[in-house]
Amino acid sequence: MTFGIVGNKEKEQLPVVAAHLVRRLSKERTEFILHDELAKALKGKLPRGILSGVKTAGSSSLAGRCDMMISLGGDGTILRTARMVGSRETPILGVNLGKLGFLAEISVEEVDECLTEILEGRILTESRMMIVGEGKGLGKGFAALNDIVVDMSGSARVMHVETWVDDRFLATFTGDGIIVSTPTGSTGYALSNGGPIIAPKTPAIMISPICPHTLSARPVVIPETSVIRLRVRTAPSKVHITADGQPENFVNAPVEIVVRRAPFMTRLVKRPDVSYFEVLRGKLQWGRDVRTDTTS
Repeated sequence: MTFGIVGNKEKEQLPVVAAHLVRRLSKERTEFILHDELAKALKGKLPRGILSGVKTAGSSSLAGRCDMMISLGGDGTILRTARMVGSRETPILGVNLGKLGFLAEISVEEVDECLTEILEGRILTESRMMIVGEGKGLGKGFAALNDIVVDMSGSARVMHVETWVDDRFLATFTGDGIIVSTPTGSTGYALSNGGPIIAPKTPAIMISPICPHTLSARPVVIPETSVIRLRVRTAPSKVHITADGQPENFVNAPVEIVVRRAPFMTRLVKRPDVSYFEVLRGKLQWGRDVRTDTTS
C-alpha cells in the first residue's frame, strides 16, 4: 500500500504529527509520498535528515500514485483533498489537528492504532455524495463535498436568486444568497444557516436561502437525482460563487449556475467501531448540561 500525505501548514501540531507518520511508515517499510506543498512547509521544522529521500508529488498527480490519502488538519483539509482526488475516489483518512472535525474524525492519539488497523485490513470506507456546479464563465466547473454557495461580493444589498428544480420553478429567494449542500455539508455552513442535519447516506440535496427577507422561506430537501438551476438576473456587484468555501469565482450578472450530483464519490476511511451518530453526539455535545460546565 502507498499512502499520500497532505496537510494544513497553519496547524501548530503539523510538524510533530508529520514527523511521527514519516518515522512510523518508514519503520514499517510502507511506501508514502508527501504533497510537495507539505514537504516545502515542513522544511527546516523537522529533525535533520528525516525527509532525506522522501518522495513528493504535486496536486495533479499525488492521488493517482497512492492507494490512500492521509489528510492532516481539519475538515477544510479533507475538503481540499476530496477535490484533489476527484474522480479517482482514492480513500481519505482524516486526522484532526483542529477542534470540531465532523469529517476528520481520527484524533492524534488514535493515529498509530488506526494505521495498524489499515495495514491489517481492518478498516472500512464510507462513500459520500459530491455535487458539481457549472455555468458560463466558470471554466470547466467545480466539485464540492460540502456545498456550493452563491452570494454577493462586496455589497450589503440583497440579491434575488431564481431557483429551479428539474426545470420546474421553485421560488425566487431574496436575501444574502443560496447554499446548495450535500448531506455531508448539512453540518457545515447550512447548519449555521438554520438547516437540518441530514444523515450522510440519505439520497438528498438541500437548498437553503441565506438570511432570506421573508419568514416563510425555509430550506428545501430534494432528491439527489435533481438538477438545480440558480439564476441571478441583476446584481449591484459581482456574484460570488464558491465550492466548499475554497475555490472562488466572481462573475457579472446575469449568471446561471447548474448544480447536480457528481458522477463520483468521496470515500472516507472510517473506524469500524465508531458510528456517525456517535461522532455527531460528541461534536455537538448533545446530552451535556452547560449549566454545570465548570470550564468556562
